[in-house]
Amino acid sequence: MVGRVHSIETMGTLEGPGIRFVVFLQGCPLRCLFCHNPDTWQVDAGTGMEVERLLEELDGYRSFIDASGGGITCTGGEPLLQAGFVAEFFERCRSLGIHTALDTSGYAELSDAVIRVLEHTDLVLLDIKHSHEKGHRKLTGVSFETIERFARYVDRSASDLWVRHVLIPGYTLEPQVLKATAAFIGSLGTVSRVDLLPYHELGKHKWEALGKRYPLAEIRPPDQNEVDRAYQVFLEARLPVHGS
Repeated sequence: MVGRVHSIETMGTLEGPGIRFVVFLQGCPLRCLFCHNPDTWQVDAGTGMEVERLLEELDGYRSFIDASGGGITCTGGEPLLQAGFVAEFFERCRSLGIHTALDTSGYAELSDAVIRVLEHTDLVLLDIKHSHEKGHRKLTGVSFETIERFARYVDRSASDLWVRHVLIPGYTLEPQVLKATAAFIGSLGTVSRVDLLPYHELGKHKWEALGKRYPLAEIRPPDQNEVDRAYQVFLEARLPVHGS
């Protein structure tokens, strides 16, 4: 089976525990206004790679990965657009004793291929963009209902679950939105870590390089007081906020 790969990061430290071999896959059904990888949107771009080739590249970093308690992470784009490929890759990694992590928006129907991916996933990194249906559509272009179904399934499947949420002034930082998002995350019993990520403008140049208008050009990153208030809301909801 051949997957469409955008790029590989061989010594990643942000996509799960330890040092990680991070595979960025092509294709994404979301159109997040703050996306910092719009070059991954098209599923037919990138480089075709077989699982065996990925495993060969991974092998050169096994000593670093194993010593750090790391593993491999598939991200994107949205890796579940290539669920069959990810499932095969994860299954092979698991057979070699390599920790597997899936970095996903959760916007995927629970097909046989997606369920197979989750059966071979040690850690799900779930990006919750917004907890209100209208706000989610405005920010990402897609419904929150599919993501909620996915999150509930992962919660029942006993996978370790980390949640990440971006703090964007004018979109996700309003008190009522923060409280609703914290309440939703709190309803998921297997969440072991929550990362609150202040919005940044690092993806703006990619939009411009692709000839696209950056939708949040007028939005500033949150200041420290805004970030602290968001942390307080999540702490009051008794969530395991990392770095607070």
